[in-house]
Amino acid sequence: MPSDKSISVFRPSDETPDNQQERLKTVGWITGYVDGEGCFSVSFIRNATTKTGWQIFPEFVVTQGGKSKASLEILRNFFGCGKIFVNRRYDNHREHVYRYCVRSQEELRGIIIPFFEEHRLRTAKKEDFKHFSFILRQMSLKKHLTEKGMMVIAKSVEKMNHKKASRFLESSETKR
Repeated sequence: MPSDKSISVFRPSDETPDNQQERLKTVGWITGYVDGEGCFSVSFIRNATTKTGWQIFPEFVVTQGGKSKASLEILRNFFGCGKIFVNRRYDNHREHVYRYCVRSQEELRGIIIPFFEEHRLRTAKKEDFKHFSFILRQMSLKKHLTEKGMMVIAKSVEKMNHKKASRFLESSETKR
């Protein structure tokens, strides 16, 4: 964990109100906003430098068009972690897309997961969050460093979001 700040979802920031009632409104807004616009995802990426040849890449993302970028800044300031990236568009859309991303396993485990464990999601996204949390627990136990552990994680990934077959499970190296 970073030594210069304690990891806590209740850390004061410029966007977090001092008043408890206002804070509860902010927490409710964040939970609802993420329920509608957020994504908990885990990807398998080929990486020749790893023992298994694969890297597991968990991330929490909220995406918005340029006009709503301020909402992503509220999230970043509230959580005190993550970054906002721009996906420039050069097609018929009139604005770029912005992504608030938290990719650090430390911040995901220490800030994002505890927040959503305490302030539960209400849509189908709550199932994605359960799988996401499980996968990060497996990673903290170093299970992702073995082929068996990666298979368990890949099967959980398949149940998330659009429920696509995992690239890892479809790889010729993992089929026997």
